Amino acid sequence: MAKGKVSSYIGFCFKCGKITLGSSAIATLKRGVYLLILDGKAAKNSLRYALKFKNRFDCPLLVCKENFEELINKPLCRLAAVRDKNLAEAILKSGDTGYELYTGGGE
Repeated sequence: MAKGKVSSYIGFCFKCGKITLGSSAIATLKRGVYLLILDGKAAKNSLRYALKFKNRFDCPLLVCKENFEELINKPLCRLAAVRDKNLAEAILKSGDTGYELYTGGGE
């Protein structure tokens, strides 16, 4: 599998410590979240948490269509928060086809 732009940007987030994994860890954050990334195979409860955080931080929610666990290298994790504004913007502008911006229609 070829490594996409989003995968590279997520790697940069890990290197500079600007990513938080899991809804429990994201719940402890007060501010500074610029993008949420949700596993496309996540259960309704995970989607509900993601929407709650999306509203709290007023940030976009990106849905990963496949290989989310491989992307973040953490099994059973369904949600990630990007805490760097420039990397979040780069991820959103990357145009990778494996991701889509959440526009509603869920809960």
